[in-house]
This record gives sequence, C-alpha cells and structure tokens, in this order.
Amino acid sequence: MTTPALRLPTIDVHAHLLLPEVDEAAAGHPGLAEARALDARRNGPAALAVNGPMVGARIPKLTDAAVRLAAMDAQGVDVQLVSPSPSHYHYWAPPELAATMGKLANTGTAEHCAKAPDRLLGLGLAPLQHPVLAVELLDHALELGLRGVEISSHAPGHELSDPAYEPFWSRAEETGALVFLHPFGCTLDERLDQWYLSNTVGQPTENAIALSHLIFSGVLDRHPGLKLIAAHGGGYLPTHIGRSDHAWRVRPDARRCTREPSSYLRQLYFDSLVHDPAVLRALIATVGADRVLLGSDFPFDMGTDDPLGALRAAGLSDTDLDAVRGGNAAALLRKD
Repeated sequence: MTTPALRLPTIDVHAHLLLPEVDEAAAGHPGLAEARALDARRNGPAALAVNGPMVGARIPKLTDAAVRLAAMDAQGVDVQLVSPSPSHYHYWAPPELAATMGKLANTGTAEHCAKAPDRLLGLGLAPLQHPVLAVELLDHALELGLRGVEISSHAPGHELSDPAYEPFWSRAEETGALVFLHPFGCTLDERLDQWYLSNTVGQPTENAIALSHLIFSGVLDRHPGLKLIAAHGGGYLPTHIGRSDHAWRVRPDARRCTREPSSYLRQLYFDSLVHDPAVLRALIATVGADRVLLGSDFPFDMGTDDPLGALRAAGLSDTDLDAVRGGNAAALLRKD
C-alpha cells in the first residue's frame, strides 16, 4: 500500500530527448561542420570515442516514449520534465534555419510528451544566437503546450547579461514560462580536452559563469518573477557564493546588482544532480530546500540511474526530501 508521504508524485526535471529531425535539418550546412570541429577540439579524441557508443546505446530511451516510461517506472519516477538534448542547440545556425530547427524541436518534444501527457511534460528550445527569435520560439513552445524552453549558458557573441535578451526575459516572466539553464560545451577550449574535463569541470564552470552574469548584471533585479532552473545544482556558484558576496561588498565595479549576490539564489531553482551527498546538503543549506528539484540527466552517463537513491543518500529530513523529490516541482509546474 502506498504510504501517505509517497502520494506526492516524484518529478524529475532534468531528462532529455533526442530529435533526429532537428539534426537532419542541420545536415550539410557549413556551420555544422565548423561547430563539430570546434566541439572535437574542446572535448578531445578520447571523449569523442566514448560519446558515440554511449549515446548510441541510449537511443531507445532518448526516442521511444514506451521505453522512457518503463525506465521511469524502474526508477520510481512518476513525471519527467523532458527537454531536447543540448546537442540540438545549434547556435551556429543563421536565422531561417534556426527558426526551422527550433520549431522542429518544439513540435517533436510536444508530440513525444503527448504519448503520456499525465507523465511527460516538455520544454522546447530558443535560439539564443538570435535574441528576437528566442522570444518567438518561446511563444511557439508555449502555444504547443510546453512549459518553457531550455537554453545554454551563452551563445556566440552573447552572454546572458546582454541587453538584447531583455525582451526574452520579460516574455518568460510575463508568461510564467520555465527557463532551464543547461550548458553545452565550455569556452575553456583545449585546456579541458583530456579526461573528460570538458564536461566534469566545464559544465559546472559554465553554470557558475552564466548565473553570475544574470545576478551581477541586474537581470534578476529587473525580472524577479523569472522561473529559471539551473542544471547540475548551479555548478560551482552556490557552494562558492561567499566570494561573490565579498566582491560585491568591496568592489564598486561588482555592484551592478542591488543586493548581495547570495540573496538572488533564493529567486532561482536548482536541480539535485551534484553527485555528492555532502554537496547536495550544502546546496540546500545555501538556497533552501524549497528551491531544489530532483534531476537525473536521464539517460546520459553523467546522470544518475537512481535519482531517488542519490537524494536519500543526503540524509535529509522527511519534509525536505519530499519537497525536493516532487513537492517543489509540482508547485512550480502547476498551471494557474
């Protein structure tokens, strides 16, 4: 018999979908070859040799809704918030192609989730390299019934603090759309091209940089109602936020935001995917148990096959565990 505490659904907010039609639209464009060459340099040959077979083995979970649902049952997950694989960002694409691929991603995600609408909710994509299009594709995603969009930590020539994104942040805030910040790649380039440092060090670094741009530039002052979820526990920023607070106190050039940077973490949401019970406890202590959401990075190897086990390993109180397991996400995803 289900215990009363478990009646609350378990909700995984970090799960991915592979959409071959998006990559088919990109095929043959010179920008794709250049982007792949850059990706190869940044990751290194050893990582690329592992990535192909790793993704290939997970194609059924990434594309077949029935396989996804069976895996969710095995994990004890009731609901997934599904977002396209970050490999679909294609921020190199010119406007017309970017719009086409964004609409394909949004439509494909909506169709996948429609196969189990009580268990699968979706996020679309917004082409950050074209700020005006990002607003249009956010609206397109919402029109299809998706809950928002997934974005990376930056686009070529654009940090998230760029004033060109003000209409995007305004629209996301106005509509209540979720914005899932999930980096893809790292700009530290060949310094991280061994031992998969491009991901293990690069992703938390990109998270910290992107969130710092949002905080220090005043974006979160101007858009306090923005619903932003940071993947990978927000990277290095939450556990090292004291250094940001110190800079804000002693450096006039670091005081574009109106309050200490740590205070803005309470405006954000973070997934629980930090791979260390002590770090998860530290994240919760910093941002509050009500701002952390269960995340698995399903079904990739840098995720976890047992998100509930990883959560329980942190030794949280029953109240905090239930909040992170699903209570916070249920409130965030609820439609008014």
